[in-house]
Amino acid sequence: DFFTEGLWLQLPPAWQAALADATPPQLAGLLGGRGGPGAAWPLSLLAFAAAARALAFPRGRPGGSPRPPCQSSHLHPLLRRHVKPKKQHEIRRLGEVGALLYPPHDPPVPPQPPNTPFSPQLLRRLSQATGCERVVDVGAGQGHLSRFLSFGLGLSVTAVESDGRLAGLAERFDQELLRELEKTGGAGHGGHPRRRLNPPGVRPLTAQAPRHVPGRLDPAAPWAELLLPPDPPGPGPAAQNPLGGPGGSEDGGRVLVTGLHACGDLSPALLRHFACSPAVAAVASVGCCYMKVSTAPQPPGCPQPGYPLSASVAALPGHQLSYRAREAACHALEEYEGRLRRGSAHLRAHCYRAALESLICSAHPGKRHLGVQAGRKAHTLSFPQYARLGLPHAGLDPAGVPLDSGAVEAMLEQQHKVVAFCTLGQLLAPVVETLVLLDRLLYLRERGFHCALVPLFNPLFSPRNLVLVAARTPLDTALAGLDEDSEDED
Repeated sequence: DFFTEGLWLQLPPAWQAALADATPPQLAGLLGGRGGPGAAWPLSLLAFAAAARALAFPRGRPGGSPRPPCQSSHLHPLLRRHVKPKKQHEIRRLGEVGALLYPPHDPPVPPQPPNTPFSPQLLRRLSQATGCERVVDVGAGQGHLSRFLSFGLGLSVTAVESDGRLAGLAERFDQELLRELEKTGGAGHGGHPRRRLNPPGVRPLTAQAPRHVPGRLDPAAPWAELLLPPDPPGPGPAAQNPLGGPGGSEDGGRVLVTGLHACGDLSPALLRHFACSPAVAAVASVGCCYMKVSTAPQPPGCPQPGYPLSASVAALPGHQLSYRAREAACHALEEYEGRLRRGSAHLRAHCYRAALESLICSAHPGKRHLGVQAGRKAHTLSFPQYARLGLPHAGLDPAGVPLDSGAVEAMLEQQHKVVAFCTLGQLLAPVVETLVLLDRLLYLRERGFHCALVPLFNPLFSPRNLVLVAARTPLDTALAGLDEDSEDED
């Protein structure tokens, strides 16, 4: 919207003058609060940046490499297959939360060093305190987290995925892993010495696969009826709800519910189901795609909105969040700061997208904020090349849109202003995310639950790194020591 809504002219004049002359490294200093070479910012801009940082939840220290390693040495090699490094980092860290809350009883855990998350003393103590051995992974995708929890930690896992194709792919990956376990003599650590895959210090695998259930979460249904048919429908018959037993699960026992980057309204739906179902002992939720969250007021007959959830936030004047604000909250602040410091060519893509939005709105005013993807290497293209890839996604013929006009050149010359304005958006992004997550935390606390927000992932690897953990019993023991688990291990 930079060009379509004239956003630059909406800034205070003193900010315009300072930002127009700022270099990318100076903008990085403003964003990170570390100063910058030769920057002289207006006092009001400095106050704005300081207030934004003070109002946001801490995101943890992003130390270490700017990228996760190619493979995590703390995951079993068989659990790394088909899993990108970022996801390896996430499932291992989130899996530790699940293990801390509800550890497995069988098989026995090999001896570990004292005070580690997998300490058998801690696992036994927590297992006795909770008595929960089952996990439901909602929005399981290809089943990477479910496989880690079941094969890696020995938990009984039900994986729920709305896309029947992904659920089928997850089952295929499970079968591959089971076949490999058979070849290695079971649990991935026996058999012929040359085929042993279990590295030193890594937990041996069990032969316990997750169960995959294709279905969508119904946010308005009680827990015993929470599943709708998958979309698109799977090839097999509709799955029976695995959680419809007398106590809320198939065997009447309690369950832990988790959702790793549950998109849009799925995360609020998980929290609502936790709140209304005593069979759900705890929930560990990582949200994403805040721009897809429904907001109040909702039309009659529609489910309750995903924001606000809490009475506390709903009562705040000005609590409403626009699409633009919620979309900005999904950005990767630490990664953007790094690009500014390096003067990365990736910054060019922001101006390209803003100019393309102007062209789209000029050709068809009704088409705005469309998902126009020109590829991961858009910054390496000329603008005409970028536009020819993007315009068809908006239903427009590139031949009918002027791509080399003087107006386009004038927009491209303002790249430094677009980058500066995006920097201000990045400053506010953690504040918006804080409001969304604070609303969810307050919703649970208003109902008497124990809950906490934990910066579990390294924000350089996983920008949506705050995990909302809630339980019906105190969490102090379960979460103790998580902040001491150094990311140097990866």
